[in-house]
Amino acid sequence: MDDVCEGKDFSFPKQEEKIMQWWEEIKAFETQLERTKHLPEYIFYDGPPFATGLPHYGHILAGTIKDVVTRYQTMRGHHVTRRFGWDCHGLPVEFEIDTKLGIKTRDDVLKMGIGNYNDECRSIVTRYVGEWEKVVARTGRWIDFKNDYKTMDLKFMESVWWVFSQLFDKGLVYRGFKVMPYSTGCKTPLSNFEANSNYKEVSDPEIMAAFPIVDDPEGTAFVAWTTTPWTLPSNLALCVNANFVYVKVRNKFNGKTYIVAESRLSELPVEKTRKAMPNGTANDSERSNSTTKGSSGGKSKSMVDTYEVLDKFSGAALVGTKYVPLFEYFVEFSDVAFRVLADNYVTSDSGTGVVHMAPAFGEDDYRVCIENQVINKGESLIVAVDDDGCFTGRITDFSGRYIKDADKDIIQADKGRLVKSGSLTHSYPFCWRSDTHLIYRAVPSWFVAVEKLKDQLLENNKQTYWVPDFVKEKRFHNWLENARDWAVSRSRFWGTPLPVWTSDDGEETIVMDSIDKLEKLSGVKVADLHRHKIDHISIPSSRGPSFGVLRRVEDVFDCWFESGSMPYAYIHYPFENVELFEKNFPGHFVAEGLDQTRGWFYTLMVLSTALFGKPAFRNLICNGLVLAEDGRKMSKRLKNYPSPMEVINDYGADALRLYIINSPVVRAEPLRFKKDGVFGVVKDVFLPWYNAYRFLVQNAKRLEVEGLAPFIPVDKVTLQQSSNVLDQWINSATLSLVHFVQQEMDAYRLYTVALKDLVNNLRL
Repeated sequence: MDDVCEGKDFSFPKQEEKIMQWWEEIKAFETQLERTKHLPEYIFYDGPPFATGLPHYGHILAGTIKDVVTRYQTMRGHHVTRRFGWDCHGLPVEFEIDTKLGIKTRDDVLKMGIGNYNDECRSIVTRYVGEWEKVVARTGRWIDFKNDYKTMDLKFMESVWWVFSQLFDKGLVYRGFKVMPYSTGCKTPLSNFEANSNYKEVSDPEIMAAFPIVDDPEGTAFVAWTTTPWTLPSNLALCVNANFVYVKVRNKFNGKTYIVAESRLSELPVEKTRKAMPNGTANDSERSNSTTKGSSGGKSKSMVDTYEVLDKFSGAALVGTKYVPLFEYFVEFSDVAFRVLADNYVTSDSGTGVVHMAPAFGEDDYRVCIENQVINKGESLIVAVDDDGCFTGRITDFSGRYIKDADKDIIQADKGRLVKSGSLTHSYPFCWRSDTHLIYRAVPSWFVAVEKLKDQLLENNKQTYWVPDFVKEKRFHNWLENARDWAVSRSRFWGTPLPVWTSDDGEETIVMDSIDKLEKLSGVKVADLHRHKIDHISIPSSRGPSFGVLRRVEDVFDCWFESGSMPYAYIHYPFENVELFEKNFPGHFVAEGLDQTRGWFYTLMVLSTALFGKPAFRNLICNGLVLAEDGRKMSKRLKNYPSPMEVINDYGADALRLYIINSPVVRAEPLRFKKDGVFGVVKDVFLPWYNAYRFLVQNAKRLEVEGLAPFIPVDKVTLQQSSNVLDQWINSATLSLVHFVQQEMDAYRLYTVALKDLVNNLRL
């Protein structure tokens, strides 16, 4: 009561700190959990963040949403376990260690030793746990850090093994050779949802190259266009569209004969005459190449002046035509390669209508070359770029060079074939972690056959409730509808190892579903599942000693597979807590940011559908992104936002929480964070509330001192039977408010329950 009478010296932040101290003294959160343990469970899944960085406003936003909902569900008569989780494996950790130790290649790790490398990774996993606990607790969130879960814990990893084994037994796992987004900076393939998260506008080389037809008397050449010259040394075929019309044209000035799609003829360089000789002929020294698009069929005057159309034919008529390769690195494949193929993926909106194909570095290239027997699945495909993004020894002229660095020299390697060169500004994917160009590269990987589950995924999505619903109906639905098979393995070191043991001849494979199974088959005691602790373990072949032993494949899991396994792994299901899980699955509630529609929400849905034919969750709140006040991404380098603790120390965590909950960000829209906005909450909500309450208490105390009325604590006041009109209004307004809040909270519409109107009425 004395605090309430402090008047202008009253401090909301200091009062919050006193409340936190009191919570700690009475063990408020722990006591609540104990007192509600007999009540029905409300299952909340907390998505695990990495502790290699400090918490930011995005974490505080999601944490506030989770805290509001779980507190409410406890008040409504549920037991709500709230265990904090930590993402411990994967690229974010490895990338930091690579940067710290100057590791550039995979060989650097092997020389260092996988055990030493993993120990370095482990050392930074919990680097900022203390800071996380401090900030999260200071925001008023009740969450259990003492009984947290970590994806690197032995029990968690064992459950991940079980998940994978179930998928394998269901026929939903296969090992494939597939062209995937590949990060040369992190030396690993990325999932499609990772590859789509970091596009940038960049300038890349743009060239047209000539591919002469074998034994053509006129030297006619196909002209293909590319923005990735580094793929040209691996060219094995050209592709046209069978339904397009193609033209054979002769350059009137140099006599060269080309074949391109008629609709793309205008893309060829033209000879623009700047000065005429006295006899009317062009002065070659004054000629310059340029591309000029006209308005009539794409043909300008310069185009007509430069090219003579000699013939027209369908794309289908070109199929099978042999051509002379640009380089001779793959001449041994001449019997099946270096010919024209046809496929509808060739479009008329870019290039020349003739596509150069390097099947090791293009998804469609790989597919079309497989379909046309240029290569066989994995057998004849040679990937001439190593894990570090450098050319292998096969590409002798550029061996050991990073592919992007070699672009210019590749372009200049044979100027006689160069038809046109320039640059193109376009949107291109970058690695979300290393910020290096992604390439598309054929890599062997273990896949979950998500495409087989597509109909089930779409049906399960219908069974979930989202706020806002448009994210579910549009963004997430569309992502599921276009889902691809998921590459769940990574050729890395710090992660849960794949539980797959195979024989040297590939004829025998065993997938472990538990530590117990591994120990029984190998005779080796296992206390840690990380690579350096189990890679040496072999299993005798069931076919007899003459067939040798089975050894574990080298890959580890994509950390998204681990986080997607969280509903099972964090309680060590099915090895423990079987009844708890099976009575309460799907979970009741999850909440994260909009970006997780392609991340955690997606992996949760895929694995739960594959395992149980159900969604992993029933209710979901999807928040938008918190941006800096200038609308840009918050950046430590730019210093374009105040630190969370600065705002909390100035205005209090309650003001910060109310500011973000009462904003469009809870409806999956962006929020431009303004410190003044938090102050506005203090000014418009908390100060009026405080002054009204202070007025009531001061007058009650005055009346008590004067003996006019005994002081009755506010929580003991009874209004239901009062004949006073104002009391009746207060009672009615309160009951209406309770009904409204329950209605909106049950619908997970947090953005409607900020009590500004109540406070304003209180002031009247």
